[in-house]
Amino acid sequence: MLLKAPFCFVKHKLFKFIPNRYLSVFVFVYNVIEVYFCTYLNIFKKMSGFFKSSIGRKVAMALSAFFLMFFLVMHVSINLLSVFSADTFNEASHFMGTNWLVQFMMQPVLIFGVVFHFVLGFILEIRNKKAQGVKYAKNNGSANSTWMSRNMVLSGVVILAFLGLHFYDFWVHEITIKYVGGDMTGLIDPDNLDSGYRYYEELKEKFISPVRVAIYVVAFILLGLHLAHGFTSAFQSLGISAGRKKTLQSIGKAYSIIIPLGFIFIALYHHFNH
Repeated sequence: MLLKAPFCFVKHKLFKFIPNRYLSVFVFVYNVIEVYFCTYLNIFKKMSGFFKSSIGRKVAMALSAFFLMFFLVMHVSINLLSVFSADTFNEASHFMGTNWLVQFMMQPVLIFGVVFHFVLGFILEIRNKKAQGVKYAKNNGSANSTWMSRNMVLSGVVILAFLGLHFYDFWVHEITIKYVGGDMTGLIDPDNLDSGYRYYEELKEKFISPVRVAIYVVAFILLGLHLAHGFTSAFQSLGISAGRKKTLQSIGKAYSIIIPLGFIFIALYHHFNH
């Protein structure tokens, strides 16, 4: 009950300013957010002892990294469909955009995973900095680590800023059309059944601007550098890299090159073929 008290207060104040025609949509979305927030908060409380330990935080960081890396494979695979078949891409996009399991189960979990990974990453970095407050004689950290491993937070901040742009370009746009505007058809012209789905055309439109494309390219290069270190580190945190370090490093390098290149290829392809 205590967890729901802040939500009731905000709901009472917020809903006064929402037009009646949008009220039912906002009530539904609000209730979904409330359920997920309370559920995750309860989970955190039960696992508080685990997260207080250094090992627990590193394991949690590694598991969230694996989850996000799996998502990147799915995301680039689906978006590559736009290069080979506009119709297939439209069908896949419409299915995911209207399927309740994707929208109200998988999507909130993904958002939670992204926030969790970045917040925990910042916490680990702060604690590491504090731990390094004790100076050791002739300790040269740069000689024993790569530039990327020492600047994971920096690349993470840039990637997080890019995600804000990416969410604005696609997620906010979709939420506005479907749940604010009430248009679930996915059509270019909701009043014309023969107008076709809008997803492919909207994707191409996003990559017309060379400035926006440049931002995407730079962000994906940094993502590749972030993944190059994070891939192997995730396995090391779980203690399953012993005897497999070289193999995992090779797989990690391939992954950190292929995934970002896939996204860069998609952006450049639509920029030069719009």
